[in-house]
Amino acid sequence: MAVDLLLGLQWGDEGKGKIVDVLTSKYDIIARFQGGPNAGHTLEFDGIKHVLRTIPSGIFHKNAINIIGNGVVIDPVVFIKEIEGLEKFNIDIVNRLLISRKAHLILPTHRLLDAASEASKGKAKIGSTLKGIGPTYMDKTGRNGLRIGDIELGDFEQRYRNLADKHEAMIKFHDVEMQYNLAEMEEEFFHAVKELSKLTFIDSEEYLNNALREGKSILAEGAQGSLLDIDFGTYPFVTSSNTTAAGACTGLGIAPNRVKEVFGIFKAYTTRVGSGPFPTELEDEVGATMASVGREFGSVTGRARRCGWLDLVALKYAAEVNGVTELYMMKADVLSGFETLQVCTKYNYKGKEINYLPYNIEPTNVEPIYEELKGWQADLTGLTSYDQLPSELTTYIQFIEKHVGIPVKIVSVGPDRTQTIIK
Repeated sequence: MAVDLLLGLQWGDEGKGKIVDVLTSKYDIIARFQGGPNAGHTLEFDGIKHVLRTIPSGIFHKNAINIIGNGVVIDPVVFIKEIEGLEKFNIDIVNRLLISRKAHLILPTHRLLDAASEASKGKAKIGSTLKGIGPTYMDKTGRNGLRIGDIELGDFEQRYRNLADKHEAMIKFHDVEMQYNLAEMEEEFFHAVKELSKLTFIDSEEYLNNALREGKSILAEGAQGSLLDIDFGTYPFVTSSNTTAAGACTGLGIAPNRVKEVFGIFKAYTTRVGSGPFPTELEDEVGATMASVGREFGSVTGRARRCGWLDLVALKYAAEVNGVTELYMMKADVLSGFETLQVCTKYNYKGKEINYLPYNIEPTNVEPIYEELKGWQADLTGLTSYDQLPSELTTYIQFIEKHVGIPVKIVSVGPDRTQTIIK
């Protein structure tokens, strides 16, 4: 069997959790391959809203095995709280949730380092979620990190102490005013590590390749979005991992030739959290309406998301980088009621029209060029089939397909798993 990938094509928050939840019944294994508790994958069903941060979005399906891959970074404190939040659902966590021994641990001092680093930047802040993600990945590439497998070693606490002491010296280097009680944070951390050690740790690359040999189907679930990729995103306003298709290979230990379908998720408009360039951003009533109707607030951070028109230049770029085979459009219902819709199809880049994403998309260099389409007035939330969609929406979808060159196979018309139209 092959591995299918599910990725966000914008700046995150596209609705990946819901789609994984919808697709899970088709797969034996759901595997997260990068990111950490900065993710907030929201699922809604039976009138209940669930937000998953590190645990894969297939955890509510009884027949799916969920794997946290080596490319993920785990905060034991946050992770155990997430587990506790699932207790009322009687999920067999020990047997259905497996953790790679090669996944890296987020220490309390990683979070402190994150806060100190961001504070020291002043107005040049990149909009970090302050979850310790960046410093953890820095330790990983600097070959200093602690991993899940280290918990099983006899000298784990000494390894921890060595790294934490190094972090404290680095915090002082940033020379910012910080109040914290590390002893208290460490007590909570080691309690969480003890609870974490009761779960199932695996050599994930061996497990997944054995599963493929046995003919099992695997869906790899990404976090954040392609435009936040450390290599291909709007650097330096990006996350610290590879959020694109290549990250699934390194984050799970699967070969590129094992990948079959790549499902790319995008919103019918565009959003972004935190700092960084955003060519189609709307700082007016229209943007405020999108934010209000779309409930555009971070599921983990609570931060308001910036909203703007759909950017097809950026979407095509993300689709090409990932090798997307199918597009899934989310939140079509949010655009109901607009008389007209603007869609960015080109950029004016330093006085020249271009249709690709250039090195720098700061507003001093880039101005979006729009085409106008007619909006739709219908309430989409109760629709159940593609032929029920208003003609203006199907025209909008066809316009996107023509410019990106990839078919739109799913249209989401509401937050619940049942409000999903498969074309």
